Amino acid sequence: MPLTFDLVALLFVVAMAAGCVDTIAGGGGLIVLPTLLMVGVPPAVALATNKLQGSGGTLVASVYFARKQIVRLGDIQLTVWMTFLGAVLGVWLVLQINSTALNAIIPFLLIAMGGYFALSPTLGTTDQKQRLAHGPFAGFIAPLLGFYDGFFGPGTGMFMVLSLVSLRGHNLTKATAQTKVLNCTSNVSSLLYFLVFGQVYWGVGLVMLAGQVIGSSIGARIVLAKGAGLIRPVVAVVCFVMASKLLWDALG
Repeated sequence: MPLTFDLVALLFVVAMAAGCVDTIAGGGGLIVLPTLLMVGVPPAVALATNKLQGSGGTLVASVYFARKQIVRLGDIQLTVWMTFLGAVLGVWLVLQINSTALNAIIPFLLIAMGGYFALSPTLGTTDQKQRLAHGPFAGFIAPLLGFYDGFFGPGTGMFMVLSLVSLRGHNLTKATAQTKVLNCTSNVSSLLYFLVFGQVYWGVGLVMLAGQVIGSSIGARIVLAKGAGLIRPVVAVVCFVMASKLLWDALG
C-alpha cells in the first residue's frame, strides 16, 4: 500500500504508544490492530504485520531487562523453549479451526484479572513464596501461555504477568521483565509461521517497528523507575479496556 507522509506519521506514533503501553502492562495489540484495519490493511495481513512490529518491541524490552539483570536468560531457557513450542502449535491450530468462541470467554477473564490487580494493593510489591517450581512451570504453564498467544492473543501479556506473580512468586517488575522475554518468544514463533504461510506488509511493518523500538525503550525505563506502583494500575486499566473492546466487537 502507498505510504504517504501522514500515514507514516500516524503508524509511527501509534506503534510508539503501543510499544510503551505493551512493555508496562501488555495489550499493545489493542492499539495496533484497530489502526491497521482502519487504514485499510486486510485482517489476515494485519495480524501478520502486527507480529512483525510487536516482535521488535518485545525484543528491545527483553534486551534492556536482560542487560539490567532483571531477568537472567540462562535461568529461564526451558520456559522460553516451551513457550515457543506452544505458540507454534497455537498458530497451526488457529488455521485449522474457528477460534471465535473464545470471544465470549476472554473478556470476562480479563475483567476478573483487572479486578484482581485493582483490589490487591500489595500484589507484586515484593517476591513471595513460589507455588510452582521452575520445572513444572516451564513444562505445563509456559506452553499453555505460548499456545494462547499463537491461537488467540488478546491479554497474553497480562496472563503471563499474573502467572509469574501468583505461581512463581515474582514481584511485578521481575514478572514484567520475564513476560517480555516470553512474549517476544511467542511473537517471533508466530511471525516465522506468518512469513512462511502468510503475508506481511513490509513497508507498514518496518515503520511501526521503528516506533515500537522507541516506545518499548521508554516503557522499559518507566517499569524500572516506577515498579509495581505503576504496573498494577496500568495492568488493571488495560484489562478493563481490552475486555470492553472484545465485548463490543462480539456484540457488534
